Amino acid sequence: MGLNMKKKTLLFCTGLSGSGKTYFINNTIPSGLFYNLRSATTRPMRDGESEGNPYFFRDEAYFETEPLATHLWVNKAFWTPGTPKWLYGVPEFEIYDNLGQNLIYDVIQPCYVREMMDWFRKNGLHRDYNFRVAYFLPPMNNLETARKRANMPNDIDVRSTNTCDPIDFLHAGIVPDYILQARNGILDPYLMRHIARLNKSK
Repeated sequence: MGLNMKKKTLLFCTGLSGSGKTYFINNTIPSGLFYNLRSATTRPMRDGESEGNPYFFRDEAYFETEPLATHLWVNKAFWTPGTPKWLYGVPEFEIYDNLGQNLIYDVIQPCYVREMMDWFRKNGLHRDYNFRVAYFLPPMNNLETARKRANMPNDIDVRSTNTCDPIDFLHAGIVPDYILQARNGILDPYLMRHIARLNKSK
C-alpha cells in the first residue's frame, strides 16, 4: 500500500533486547527526523539516567490513575505479592505534546504495537499518521545478550521469556512492513528509502 506523504509517520521499532533497535534509532536515522516516544516506568533510576531521560520514573499508583496509550507489565509471570511490579507505558501527554512530528515507538512485543495503533484510532489521530512496523530480527546469541543486560531480580527470566516471533505478529494482527538485521548491518532498503523521503521533505 502506498504511503500518504502528507501524513507524518509513526514508526514502530519492534524486536528483542539486543536486536539493534536503539543503535539504529540513535545512529542511522537522521537527527531530529523522528521524536522517540518515552515511557513511564516503575523501575529504579540507574546511573547516568535522569527524570525524562530515558524514562519518566513513577510509582505503581501512577499506572492505576494516569491515562496511558500502552501498558506493559513485564514481570507479570514472575511477580509475587509484596514485590515490585515492573510497569512501563507511554503516557498520553507524551503523545499529545509531540503531535505533528514523525514518531518512533521502541518496544519488544507486537501486542504493544497493537495497543498503540488502537489508541491512535480510538482518538482519531490515525488520520494524521502512517503506521509502519520495522521488525528487528533477534541476534543469534540472544540469551547471552539477555544475561549481559540483566540487572534486576528475575531479569534473566523476564528477558528469556520475552518473544518477538512471527507468530506474535500474527496474534497481534500485524504484518511487518520492514525486516532488518541491524546488528549485522543489514537494513531494509524500503525503510531506508522512506526515511530518505521524509528527510528530504523536512
